[in-house]
Amino acid sequence: MRRSSDAIRWSDTHKPAVGGIAFYIIFLLSLTTASLFFNTPQFLIQPEIIGLLAACTIAFLIGLADDAYDTHPVLKFSAQVLCAMVLIYSGIYIQIFDNIYLNYALTMLWVVGLMNSINLLDNMDGIASIAVLGALYTMISIVLIEKSHTTIFFLLMLGASSCILAFLLFNWHPAKIYMGDTGTQFLGLFLAALSIIFLWNGTSLSYSVIPETRIISAILTFALPIIDTTVVFCNRILKGSSPFKGGKDHTTHNLFYLGLTEVQIAILYTTYTAVCLSLVVMMNRFDTQWSSLYTLVGVSFLLLSMAAFFIITRVRKHEVQAVA
Repeated sequence: MRRSSDAIRWSDTHKPAVGGIAFYIIFLLSLTTASLFFNTPQFLIQPEIIGLLAACTIAFLIGLADDAYDTHPVLKFSAQVLCAMVLIYSGIYIQIFDNIYLNYALTMLWVVGLMNSINLLDNMDGIASIAVLGALYTMISIVLIEKSHTTIFFLLMLGASSCILAFLLFNWHPAKIYMGDTGTQFLGLFLAALSIIFLWNGTSLSYSVIPETRIISAILTFALPIIDTTVVFCNRILKGSSPFKGGKDHTTHNLFYLGLTEVQIAILYTTYTAVCLSLVVMMNRFDTQWSSLYTLVGVSFLLLSMAAFFIITRVRKHEVQAVA
C-alpha cells in the first residue's frame, strides 16, 4: 500500500505519472543540441553546467524511485539535500549575505523547500503545471528584457517551458497524465537552480538591484507553491496534526469545497500567476528609484495573498481526508 507522505491526488483515478521522464529527456536534448547555438562546446564543461546536470539527474532518479517503489521520506529528503550541496559546490548558490555560510544555509532551505512545495502543489489537475510555467515565463521575460539571452540557461528554459506547455494540454482537467514525483522533483530542483541564477543573484540584470527586490522577486515567482505549502502547514499545526502528512486540505481543495470547479480553480490560479509575473517584471524593469516602490507593492501583494488564501481555508469546517 502506498504511503502518501507527500501530495494526495484529488482524483482517485489511476493515471500514468510519467510526465517527469519527458521533462528530463527534453532537458538532456537541450543540453546536447546547445552546440548548434553556441560557437564552442566548452560551455558544457563549466562547473555550473556540470553541477546543474548532476543535481537534476539526482532529483530525477529519486523521483523515479519514489514513483516506482515509494522510497522512505528520509531517503528522499537526503537526496534533496544532496542536490542542494551539488549546486553549492558547483557555484550555484544564493549570494545575499556577507557571510558565505548563511548563503549556503539559505540555498539549502530554498532548494529543499521548493522541491517539496512543487511536489505538494501537484494535487489537482493542471495546478503544478501552471505554477511551473508561470515561473519559467517570469524568468524568461526578465532575461529577454535585459537582453542576456545568449546563455545555455536561457535555452534550457525555452526547452522546459515548451515541454511543460505541451504537457499542460494533457494535464488540464480531466487530466490524462500526471507529473509524478519524477516530474515534481526534477522541476523543483531545475527551477530552484535557475531562480538562484536569475532572481536571487540577478546575474541577468544590467543594473544594481537592491537585495530586497531580488528576494521578493524570487518569492513572488513561486508564490503559489510557497503560499499553498505555508497555509497547509499552518492549518495542520493549529489542528495539532503533523504538517508532513498528506491530505485533501490544500488551497485548491478548499476552493473546490466553496463551490468552484477544477477548471475554474485552474483559471483562477493562472490569473494569479499572471499577476505575479507582471509584478516581478515591473520590479526588475525599472531603475532603483522605482524598484523600492515596486518592492513595497510586491510585499503587500504577498501578505494580502497569504491572508486571502488562509481565510479561504478557514471559512467553514470540512472533513479533510488525511492518509497516514
